[in-house]
Amino acid sequence: MSPVTAGVLQLLALTAALALAYRPLGDYMAKVYSSEKHYRPEKWIYKAIGANPTAEMRWPAYLRGVLAFSAVSVLFLYLLQRAQGILPGSLGFAAIDPDQAFNTAASFVANTNWQSYAGEQAMGHVVQTGGLAVQNFVSAAVGMAVAVALVRGFARSRTGELGNFWADLVRGTLRILLPISVIGALILVACGAVQNFAGIHEVGQFMGGTQQWNGGAVASQEVIKELGTNGGGYFNANSAHPFENPTPFSNLFEIFLILVIPFAMTRTFGRMVGSLRQGYAILATMAVIWLGFTALMMWTEFAHHGPAFEAAGGAMEGKETRFGIGGSSIFAVASTLTSTGAVNSFHSSYTGFGGGIAMLGMQLGEIAPGGVGSGLYGMLIMAIIAVFIAGLMVGRTPEYLGKKIGTREIKLAACYILITPA
Repeated sequence: MSPVTAGVLQLLALTAALALAYRPLGDYMAKVYSSEKHYRPEKWIYKAIGANPTAEMRWPAYLRGVLAFSAVSVLFLYLLQRAQGILPGSLGFAAIDPDQAFNTAASFVANTNWQSYAGEQAMGHVVQTGGLAVQNFVSAAVGMAVAVALVRGFARSRTGELGNFWADLVRGTLRILLPISVIGALILVACGAVQNFAGIHEVGQFMGGTQQWNGGAVASQEVIKELGTNGGGYFNANSAHPFENPTPFSNLFEIFLILVIPFAMTRTFGRMVGSLRQGYAILATMAVIWLGFTALMMWTEFAHHGPAFEAAGGAMEGKETRFGIGGSSIFAVASTLTSTGAVNSFHSSYTGFGGGIAMLGMQLGEIAPGGVGSGLYGMLIMAIIAVFIAGLMVGRTPEYLGKKIGTREIKLAACYILITPA
């Protein structure tokens, strides 16, 4: 089988898997966020944090909840890193420097997961699992909660209540992210990903000699890294590392995890506003951009330019041979269009056109399909602006889902699209 055929088949298999998951997952998430039932473990959490999950919040209270939780999360993760030297399971690593600890804490809480350290040489088991992995869950759940609050604003009338942030946060974590992550971690372990709490040990090399290496709860962190569109790798090489992403199948599965919630949330939106057609319209926009970018990326990376490219079957520089050009190109587009940040190849060594596609994907990374939650609310704001402009062109009062779009709404939408580049 030629590399081009293999890449196309991977893309078709991924598209089919996303299509199969779209309806059940989207409907399930709508049910989760619309349910009035609270499970016992959730009640324990509400009691521990002193929250009343049945109390509806207007937008100022919901915003305060988001900001307060995020501030506490930054402080907790910062202190955990600063105390690493005295924690069990630190693998002998010292405490993280103050500036590095704050950089990492802010990055992971914001779901950015930008890393300026080598994880296997800096972070012990407690910080990785009790700090970084926890933030992978809750930062994604916060993004989903904000998206759901915006959807409720469209769906409800004659009320300014948007639900309860604490209930949305807990449900998103326990009912959506955690169950999928448990199943996903088992699949990654079956593929060969590492899942242990081993210490530092000597590992033999193919060319002779040894090097020091440590294990960790890699599979469980890898799955939520992708599912929550986080991106921070357990190892410095991220998803190019064989401990994180060992086989072509695990590679395709991780791409599926990156895309499945952002795409399925359009179904959740349609279900919650009572118009599946609106959800399909947003899905179609996201899908066209994603498929177009992927096709262009694969085309440019498979194009042969000279003897070296012909001998390798395409632009193989910076790519893992176990994934090939197809698996690397699909991963690169999925990662950049969702602002995930996970990589299984070096984007800087792509062709000029391929690197440009990755950069443009980063610029559209919050709408097509965007991160969990952020992609949906980013696309909804684009819809508000588009409807407003269209209304001006035809001389009608702009409306979206029965809501009039006036000066205040457009000012807020303009703030959103200006804050990101600023």
